Amino acid sequence: MPAPRTPPVKSPASSSTEVAAPAWVRKDLLAIQDLTAAEINTILDTAAAFKTVGTRDIKKVPSLRGQTMVNFFVEPSTRTRTSFELAAFRLSADVVNISASTSSLTKGETLKDTALNLQALHADIIVLRHSSAGAAQFLAERLAASVINAGDGAHEHPTQALLDTFTIREKLGRVAGLEVAIVGDILFSRVARSNIHALLKLGARVTLVGPSTLIPREFEKLGVTVTHDLESVLPRADVVNLLRIQHERQRKEYFPSLGEYTALFGLTKARAARLKPECLIMHPGPINRGVEIDSDVADSAQSVILDQVTNGLAVRMAVLFLCAGTRRT
Repeated sequence: MPAPRTPPVKSPASSSTEVAAPAWVRKDLLAIQDLTAAEINTILDTAAAFKTVGTRDIKKVPSLRGQTMVNFFVEPSTRTRTSFELAAFRLSADVVNISASTSSLTKGETLKDTALNLQALHADIIVLRHSSAGAAQFLAERLAASVINAGDGAHEHPTQALLDTFTIREKLGRVAGLEVAIVGDILFSRVARSNIHALLKLGARVTLVGPSTLIPREFEKLGVTVTHDLESVLPRADVVNLLRIQHERQRKEYFPSLGEYTALFGLTKARAARLKPECLIMHPGPINRGVEIDSDVADSAQSVILDQVTNGLAVRMAVLFLCAGTRRT
């Protein structure tokens, strides 16, 4: 990779000032595993500047005026697709939304040909969610357009990890040295994988908690701790990030019942009482109330679930801005 260098691009906090965006040379965002700590911090710092846009009377800057972003979601989504759409609108880009059911994929067209046709229509950025791991990488290697991975199978979901780390840094002032517990379906979770990479790169200590069937010991090779005892983790955690059971990616049941899962790994009101007062409770959504988290806990003062949604908008604005800026050279 070349030495970090980007061309002058418009500052996210201003409609006219020209500044050099630091340490970003990538036209695509495909995986947190690919990024350095400096690159992650560049995105988080840029997102912090963009978050102020949401407090203005006119919540819009002209950073991507004249650019076209295509939201290409082969898998269904509400939060991520809407967040990217709003992020592009706030950057003054044009937006086109495409789902698998309304695309030529239903007629047998390949993903590559669909994307090449979109590029031929002068799409500048393609945000892709796909059920196959590596789909975003596949397109990025074949397109001049920027490709943003909005989730590829059980591989990665980079912008979710970025908004999670942004929220932690915003609320606790740092990421380095924190104890972060990720609880639930690790095996099938792209969110877990991206979060593990981001947290470790930024200096946090990560513990994975869940049924043994959903946390293979292979994860320990990444530098995390694995345990199946939630009770032992709660008192020392600075952050507890709860994951939804990924039924759509499982081919069989990995635990006897949802009731048993909740009994052993659900963050109930009684378990939440064991947390430090300043511990953050997180969830990427959609939450299953009464399964991985009690309603009272999800709505408590320690919960930052809605803050994650708000911060996701700023993070995705930052990602679109940075990737589009390098592609325009």
